[in-house]
Amino acid sequence: MIPPPEDLNPPAAAAPDARPGAMSLEGLHDSVKVPHHQAGFWKQMVAYFGPAILVSVAYMDPGNWGTDLQAGAQFKYGLLWVVGLASLMAIFLQTIAARLGIATGRDLAQCCYEWYPKWTRVPNWLMAELAIIACDLAEVLGGAVALLMLFHIPIFWGVIITGADVLLLLAMQRFGMRTIESIVLLLVATIGICYYIEIFVLPQTQPGFLEMGRAMIMPTLGSPTMIYVAIGIIGATVMPHVLYLHPALVQSRKFQKDDESIRKAIRFNTYDVIANLSVAFLINASILVLAAIVFYGKTSVTAAGGQVVQFNDATDWIQAAYLTLAPLLGKAAAGTLFAIALLASGQSATIVGTLAGQVVMEGFMHWRIQPWVRRLITRSLAIIPTAVYIGIRGANNVTDLIVLSQVVLALQLPFAMFPLLHFASSRKRMGQWRLGWFLLIAGWGSAILITAFDFYGLPDAIKQAWQVIKGG
Repeated sequence: MIPPPEDLNPPAAAAPDARPGAMSLEGLHDSVKVPHHQAGFWKQMVAYFGPAILVSVAYMDPGNWGTDLQAGAQFKYGLLWVVGLASLMAIFLQTIAARLGIATGRDLAQCCYEWYPKWTRVPNWLMAELAIIACDLAEVLGGAVALLMLFHIPIFWGVIITGADVLLLLAMQRFGMRTIESIVLLLVATIGICYYIEIFVLPQTQPGFLEMGRAMIMPTLGSPTMIYVAIGIIGATVMPHVLYLHPALVQSRKFQKDDESIRKAIRFNTYDVIANLSVAFLINASILVLAAIVFYGKTSVTAAGGQVVQFNDATDWIQAAYLTLAPLLGKAAAGTLFAIALLASGQSATIVGTLAGQVVMEGFMHWRIQPWVRRLITRSLAIIPTAVYIGIRGANNVTDLIVLSQVVLALQLPFAMFPLLHFASSRKRMGQWRLGWFLLIAGWGSAILITAFDFYGLPDAIKQAWQVIKGG
């Protein structure tokens, strides 16, 4: 059948936006040069490699650590399949998000602003902001735990001190996108190498690979608590705010707008997503596996030096998580490295959260404010309720709070996924770059599965969340 005339040519919406001030992340837009599309594979790969590094940070933040640790400690390998499935869905959705940014020259918030009715702008913006605040809550708590381990600062005061990371963010942003990507890559590589050595080299922490394989291919959800943690894993792995951010990050690459250049940009950004989110999966799976080996079914662990660390139902797993590195480094060095890695992951995720906040605020509302003001507002909205809660309830359930924040993120996901897929599936919006049959099925299938999972577990999630809030 001959397509209608409007489908024969790329739509006007797929061209770069000519409106003043329409750039996503204006200071970083077109800031990284890429070679001509006829250049060699590796020259192009190196130039395009990077946006998914920042995206992957959101998949390895303290929220992920909290949910993975709790899953391994309570259910051994029982939720490993959820980590794998969530990571695969994340690869599909982030690939689609990058494609949207490359093909339209817009980020997801800008697309919603321009192509949805006006009345949707404020609700969509508020939902995106809620997701960013929930994510920031995990960074706050992760940073506070790291400060406790490094400097013995109480959790309450650590939460307050984390507000000072505004200065760190500003200092890092001055060095440009490439420097930020390189620093984050180094931090991720350090964490990954440590866990790789423990799982594959040290005999005392080598897992049962056959049992892990069975857990990956035989999904089970045996209890309401297991469902609640599974939803938290999905919320920690598929992040709504990075679906808004990724289309803006890919526009930091200055490529030509001819068909072949766009095709190459889509291809190399897909490689970027697959490589970096696969690493994120391996690290998250390693954290869960090591938590299962070190904590599952045990009432205590004898650390290096003979110190016995006791476990019970009230154990805050993220505060005991350094023990997963103790076989490799010894208790003291493991505690220091884990704290530094936790603090680094939180600070890296802070950069991502701030950039995402800038994208959604400017895209939905066309408000432009200084990044440090934006950061201060977002972090205050996370710090104040957290400090009040810890001041009243104490600091013995940080992991529960982190998992709660990730459940909130999971419940926000449909509000980002469905607009993304709606636009990316549209010939009118994407022209010849709309999704092919594979990504169409994978993307919509992922979105429907995540939403169904949310609805299925919502009653138990609300019940568990209320117990955390009231301190039960």
